[in-house]
Amino acid sequence: QVQLVESGGGLVQAGGSLRLSCAASGSISGINLMGWYRQVPGKERELVATITRGGISNSADSVKGRFTISRDNAKNTVYLQMNSLKPEDTTVYYCYANTVIRTYWGRGTQVTVSS
Repeated sequence: QVQLVESGGGLVQAGGSLRLSCAASGSISGINLMGWYRQVPGKERELVATITRGGISNSADSVKGRFTISRDNAKNTVYLQMNSLKPEDTTVYYCYANTVIRTYWGRGTQVTVSS
């Protein structure tokens, strides 16, 4: 089992920044890919960014140049640095972690960007 706990969400003005953190605990040795999803109510879940254990990252076109994903394997933590935030980035952000057996999810952290 893997437990994921997100933190760092909050309220920020448009153009501002937030950094999300996701700390993993439990059977962490099996984790390969980690990342972030977001889901606006009524819309499909959107993959925001992913990063492998080796540090290879990918991100959605909608956040490229604004969001940066990083990972500290020693701390079992993945981060999402979000800059130049827009009102349309407002939603709940979910951390996830993939192992060969299954995908684990955090409970989510709310990000609200005011115009």
